[in-house]
Amino acid sequence: MTEVILHIYDVTNSDSEKTNNTVVQINKIFKDGIGLGGIFHSAVQVYGEDEWSFGFCEEGSGVFNCPFGRNPMYTYRESIVLGNTYLTKSKVNQILRELSREWPGDCYDLLSKNCNHFCDEFCERLGVPKLPGWVNRFANAGDTAVEIAGTTAYRFRQAKTEIVTASKVAYQFLAGIASNTAAAVAPDSPSGGSSKGGTTSPGFQQPAWFKNLVAAGAKPSSSGAVDNGDEDITHNLSADIPR
Repeated sequence: MTEVILHIYDVTNSDSEKTNNTVVQINKIFKDGIGLGGIFHSAVQVYGEDEWSFGFCEEGSGVFNCPFGRNPMYTYRESIVLGNTYLTKSKVNQILRELSREWPGDCYDLLSKNCNHFCDEFCERLGVPKLPGWVNRFANAGDTAVEIAGTTAYRFRQAKTEIVTASKVAYQFLAGIASNTAAAVAPDSPSGGSSKGGTTSPGFQQPAWFKNLVAAGAKPSSSGAVDNGDEDITHNLSADIPR
């Protein structure tokens, strides 16, 4: 049995000192001030003096190690003891070999597969609690936003298809009423009525707005708006709207 320790850094690996200072200030406000989260790098230490993490590289595994608390790319912040693992050192080494194959460096993604996601999976296999929510909250929120945006675009396309279909049905319904009404009026009765037994019964008179609506022939387009329901709705947006 041995302790599993999480080491956390402020992400200050930009070439711009101004950007690095901004990250530090963001972390102070959102983590230290209100406990929400920030922009952090994390690594896990277990059995020995090294910490293990994940990062981008063009070839090979993205899993790497360095002396704990001494990653030169970031600014060290704090450490958290996550618990104890009952796995042997040999078993932990086996897990690290598996993770090295499963986490190639070119699959790194800032929002969905970053160092914090790696540490989460490593901790799960070690049998200890995952990272505190605040460590990766900003990335998780960003990933959720991307997913919501994609879902929203799909729903817009679906709604467009349904609106076009409904308008066609509505037109056909109104045109049918107009046709049936016209057929019910006697052609030789200018007043629109009919006489039976000397009694005149007035026929249905179409309101002017209704006549204009049907006569105008404002049929909904059938030029593929329904057939092309999967077309990106942004094609129909103004060029002035950012996409």
